[in-house]
Amino acid sequence: MAERFETESRKLLGRLRDVMASGGEGQARLNEIVRLIASSMKAEVCSIYLFRDDETLELCATEGLEQEAVHQTRMRLGEGLVGRVARTKHVVNTADAPAARGFRYMPETGEERYSSFCGIPVQRLGTTMGVLVVQSRDSREFTADEVYALEVVAMVLAEMTELGAFVGEGAALKARHQEPVMFRGAVGQEGAAGGNVYLHEPRVVVTNVIADDPEAELIRLREAVDTLRISVDDMLTQTTTVNTDQKQVLEAYRMFANSRGWMRRMEADIAQGLSAEAAVEKEQSLARTRMEQADSYLRDRLHDLDDLSNRLLRILTGQGADTGAEMPDNPVLVARNIGPGELLDYGKTLKGIVLEEGSVGSHAAIVARAWAIPLVIRTQGITTEALNGDKILVDGEQGIVHLRPDEQVQSAFADKVAMQTEAQLRYASIRDLPAQTQCGSVVSLHMNAGLMADLPSLESSGAEGVGLFRTELQFLVRNQMPKRAELSALYARVMDAAQGRRVAFRTLDIGSDKVLTYMKPNDEPNPAMGWRAIRVGLEKPGVLRMQLQALIRAANGRPLTVMFPFIAQLEEFRMARAEFDKAMERERILGHPRPKSVEIGAMLETPSLAFAPDVFFEEVDFISIGGNDLKQFFFAADRENERVRRRYDTLNVSFLTFLQTLIARCKAHNTPVSFCGEDAGRPVEAVAFAAMGLRSLSMRPASIGPVKHLLRRVNLDEVAAVIETARDEGEMSVRTAIMDYLRGKA
Repeated sequence: MAERFETESRKLLGRLRDVMASGGEGQARLNEIVRLIASSMKAEVCSIYLFRDDETLELCATEGLEQEAVHQTRMRLGEGLVGRVARTKHVVNTADAPAARGFRYMPETGEERYSSFCGIPVQRLGTTMGVLVVQSRDSREFTADEVYALEVVAMVLAEMTELGAFVGEGAALKARHQEPVMFRGAVGQEGAAGGNVYLHEPRVVVTNVIADDPEAELIRLREAVDTLRISVDDMLTQTTTVNTDQKQVLEAYRMFANSRGWMRRMEADIAQGLSAEAAVEKEQSLARTRMEQADSYLRDRLHDLDDLSNRLLRILTGQGADTGAEMPDNPVLVARNIGPGELLDYGKTLKGIVLEEGSVGSHAAIVARAWAIPLVIRTQGITTEALNGDKILVDGEQGIVHLRPDEQVQSAFADKVAMQTEAQLRYASIRDLPAQTQCGSVVSLHMNAGLMADLPSLESSGAEGVGLFRTELQFLVRNQMPKRAELSALYARVMDAAQGRRVAFRTLDIGSDKVLTYMKPNDEPNPAMGWRAIRVGLEKPGVLRMQLQALIRAANGRPLTVMFPFIAQLEEFRMARAEFDKAMERERILGHPRPKSVEIGAMLETPSLAFAPDVFFEEVDFISIGGNDLKQFFFAADRENERVRRRYDTLNVSFLTFLQTLIARCKAHNTPVSFCGEDAGRPVEAVAFAAMGLRSLSMRPASIGPVKHLLRRVNLDEVAAVIETARDEGEMSVRTAIMDYLRGKA
């Protein structure tokens, strides 16, 4: 029986290939396909439903139902048995369709005559494109062999849809990868940029879906899998710097590459008539579907299988990662995700970055901020929709991406960019002027940095110095621990580029979302509040001492400013400072020049430190408020969680009162204090911070102009009065009150 279905399936696929090769219109092809499937399956009805939009399915062709219903019958995702198949991505096979859960009667189709129903999702790489349905008058369930044969056919239909086989006026279907699409994601880095798509990992295109010679395809598959297994084994034996977690990933690769079940399913698909490439992609699509419904652990493992499938497809097709596609003008990088090293390889030629995954604290986001390149993250589905060279607009202010935008969208976007350009010219005119308010207060504006490439911005932005130099980037972009001499040379170049301006070096801040590939991370339920930053440094003092020695040597007699991240209590600061004192003493013994002067500060990122004993404020040379972490701990709102993080406003009265209390304690002990983070670079927030008493802010270079421009237009005494009034009136946030005040100043 199974062998007969294999033969019938191959015959059917052969006929489908002939239809695909014909020069007819899309609707004619669809009509012929449903006729062939109904005949082959010995079913009275075969219908194909395809998505009109993300929520609507349309009957696009049928054999057996009323022809008048074609392109007239539509249903929402989840509506009826067809909508249920599309929503769940699972087969529905029932002998009594009217009694099945979710059945919806559509009188215009005439389907009341048919009892049996079998619906198969038409999907490609996890994306559902439609539903294939067969029905019969007899009350029976379709056999496992029949369902399997239909799944093979559905896979071919998905590829035909992807390749545009059903495009045409009669079919009323639009070609894929040609229509404008808007993606809503999350803001990774503000800014707006237009350009052309450059795919980090170009999608493998399968053009030979159906094969005549199953034996030849089996040989091709087995040879490709052998090559894959050898490459995985080589990765395991040749890579000596991997940690345990990396080794587990590679072992998972090896396990999947040697999986008999995986191989057996692909061999069965080839026996049905698919090519080796199509068999791999069919299994990959099913894995993507399972991935969406699995728990996080299994999802990670299925992600490994997905990646392995891509490697196998590249071996079979010869379409390597380097496809020969030239980087277009004004490139916008589109990727599922990307590491800092890979991103740095592209350089600052990129106009924007769009990721399917990623987070606001990811390595890519850190680099994007350093380069002031617009970044939008969590744009689900863009890597399967975008093609190299496609026009793309990245709105980093709203977290929106326009792919292949129409003229109206392009015009509106061009106006937005022009306004930003005009504003930048206006900011350039005040670059060398102080951020002096109308009441005579002067606010020091500093920039955040983490790469040598950032330092030219120190001059052009008008920054007075570097309020935060992130030293972890030099650790993140390597696959092994950097040497002390390398770090010392780098830090020296940073000081040289600063030309005497103050640079505050933050010691290694790893953990949470910043994990070194060569250092074993702890498996923690909440890494943001776990083993990270100074906690790592104090537990692994060798790394901290090495970095402190590199900084002291880089200073070479010049002033040195160092701050320790994530200090939560006095004891941690004292222990960290003791490590610095040991490093200084060691350098003295070795006869190396010591810094001309030293400032040792702490980053206040946990509310607890604001309530430290008075002696802490006396011992610390300065405090830098780490706003990004402080806000998430203050509100108990994970900044990676879009559902909660946007609910809590920086200008919330409670948060501003907390800052005011901290500023007062610093003032009482003459302890310099600054605010560092994304909010410092938002003009309205910066004005509120200054009104609270902060006289030093550190932000990304591109924000200095807008912040300075607004500060020079306001009276901080008036802003403080506005805040106080809003607080007295019981307002939860002072944002509206400040915005009203600023509009009155316009």
